[in-house]
Amino acid sequence: MLQLISHIVRTSSKRDRTEINEALIDALADLFHPISVTIYRCYASSRGTMMFACAGLDSRSRYVHNAYLPDRRYCRPIDDDPLLARCRRERSVSLEELPGGANRLAFPVVQLNQLVYVIEIVVSEDFPADLRVLLMAVTEYFGNHIGLLDYGETDTLTQLANRKTFDKHLFELLGKAQDDAADDRIKLKARRRSGGKTTTHWLAVCDIDRFKSINDNHGHLIGDEVLVTLSQILRRSFRFDDQLFRFGGEEFVVVLQPAKADDACKALNRFRQNLERHVFTQVGQVTVSIGFSRLQGADTPTDVIDRADEALYYCKRNGRNQVAFYEELVESGALAAKSLQKGEIELF
Repeated sequence: MLQLISHIVRTSSKRDRTEINEALIDALADLFHPISVTIYRCYASSRGTMMFACAGLDSRSRYVHNAYLPDRRYCRPIDDDPLLARCRRERSVSLEELPGGANRLAFPVVQLNQLVYVIEIVVSEDFPADLRVLLMAVTEYFGNHIGLLDYGETDTLTQLANRKTFDKHLFELLGKAQDDAADDRIKLKARRRSGGKTTTHWLAVCDIDRFKSINDNHGHLIGDEVLVTLSQILRRSFRFDDQLFRFGGEEFVVVLQPAKADDACKALNRFRQNLERHVFTQVGQVTVSIGFSRLQGADTPTDVIDRADEALYYCKRNGRNQVAFYEELVESGALAAKSLQKGEIELF
């Protein structure tokens, strides 16, 4: 009992998904001595539900990945696994008997009717019934704690990640950009031969065109409907591992996983066109302007947001309903390079 209380106290003190996952792995290992455990974070995508193995342990190793930044090396469709697919469909604990007598259990964690996690645990055939009940209670506690965390990390209207979450994790995203920069240095000659078309992370700022007039002419309830519908189109338009945030008001931020500049521009234009084609019952057509810039390893959060904003303002000044690439605008002379916070000048 004291062990259980100790793990509950430790887990309840965490306010970060990665740390919560780590605490759960430790609790399951200490309390139940399983053969193996895997914590999957789940994402809806055009390919169905995708799973990211963000933490786990077995007899040989223990790992914890950043739960906010899905690594595609550890992602796969849930339908590839019959047991986990059944867990998703039935939204209940599912069991599979393995050769040799072990039992594989899958516990779903559901928030707002969406599967957000699956906890897979393999235990011996003689795993006691009372411990099975306790195991279910621990996984339910984990789900409740994640639900509370979601409440603080999620915009209540659109259900996208909120500004607070963006601020909290941008430094981690910039750490990824440092990895990009290191890779660029290794592949410098190849980049020059390809005209600089290497893959990298990108940040885009998206702003609804003339949103104030929507609120003024139709009321804030209709304005809220526009924001909710736009967020749904946003989710459908990007990959499951791209990061989507409601930045505030009618402004949204997208952080694209590594892609070439042309592909990033195509993805952003796909969202813009999807929104433009949607007919809103009360409002009619709604459009969005988008500015984007590359995440650089030496950036501060202000640097990259300012560059994307500069490209966004260029769109607003030049007709709206378009996508603008900051570095390309600078290269063409349409914009002057911004001075960085550190007193340096951007070079391209």
